Amino acid sequence: MSGEWWAFIFLMLIMKVPVVYLGTVIWWAVQEPKPPEGAAKLAELPEPLQPWRPRRRPGPRPGPHGSPVRRPLPAPRAAHPYARRP
Repeated sequence: MSGEWWAFIFLMLIMKVPVVYLGTVIWWAVQEPKPPEGAAKLAELPEPLQPWRPRRRPGPRPGPHGSPVRRPLPAPRAAHPYARRP
């Protein structure tokens, strides 16, 4: 067999794969869609909302890790240079 016959066999056998794929995609695209299935469970009403209450401000938590932060004492103020004399 010459090279032309091998090319012909290659085109007839191997190149059918993309053609079959394209035909399958087109067949799938033109099918009529299936009807949707019915609901498995009836819809339920949501639970009523809780009445609104203001949130509590977070305070210090008990325990060693929730203690309030200690701040340093303020620095003593220096005497004002232009203080009034009595």
